[in-house]
Amino acid sequence: MGRIVRTISEDASVVCSAIDGRDIAARIEQIHETSAVCTAALGRLALGASLLGFGLKGKDDSLTIRLSGGGPAGALIAVADSYGNVKAYIQNPVVEIPLNSVGKLDVRGAVGTDGTLSVIKDLGMGEPYSGQIPIVSGEIAEDITSYLATSEQVPSVCALGVLVNPDLTVAQAGGFLIQLLPFASDETVTKIENNIKSMQSVTTLLSQGKSAEDIAMMALEGLNPNVLDDFEVAYRCDCTRERVERALLSLGADQLDELAQDEVTEVKCHFCDKVYHFTREEVLGLKNK
Repeated sequence: MGRIVRTISEDASVVCSAIDGRDIAARIEQIHETSAVCTAALGRLALGASLLGFGLKGKDDSLTIRLSGGGPAGALIAVADSYGNVKAYIQNPVVEIPLNSVGKLDVRGAVGTDGTLSVIKDLGMGEPYSGQIPIVSGEIAEDITSYLATSEQVPSVCALGVLVNPDLTVAQAGGFLIQLLPFASDETVTKIENNIKSMQSVTTLLSQGKSAEDIAMMALEGLNPNVLDDFEVAYRCDCTRERVERALLSLGADQLDELAQDEVTEVKCHFCDKVYHFTREEVLGLKNK
């Protein structure tokens, strides 16, 4: 299981959430059979969604991030609940491109930079809230930071990392999200900036044995932080046969008749690859619901 920890400064002007999400990224690689760069890209997006979802207030609230940058990986989607659990999908799971200029997986090249990052929040109040920005880097963490500053007017810092082994398994994955409230002082901002400059990458810290709590505390060092929350998080798909039935119903009578020409209709969940089978009689029966 992964772990997500939220800390707050003594004066309550800064909140930092940090996640150890190796198990989440590993599950992504297992389900989608992603190449190394796609594991890194979708892993980053999933962990970013988890950190943002963790900030939602209602227990049934959810958040969806869609990244479409025109790169060879195609569209990437991650959906998180208010507990930080997340599921994710990538249009093209296998992309083979050279390493970037510093010898690391070229997430920017896989994702692309000609497109948008959109965030949809379903807060159970009718029409979901939606915000969208142009992609600024394709590295994902910077794009989430830009979204928060542009669409939600929340000064933030987001860092995300996924370290992939040569055999394509996940060695480490994690991230943190710092958000400043309007009354944060200039001195507080300076301390955070200095903390971030002195910190090593998230995957390096995790490789050194640091926990999510350690990382969150390091980010707010000098501000007397305290732990607010500490939860286990996981890759979790909430698909059910009933949800698939509702999706089929939304197709309309004509398409259901078309599907019923086959003896069995197979529907596969994009997020977990679970397969649901419906007989001809079951498909036709949906028209009467």
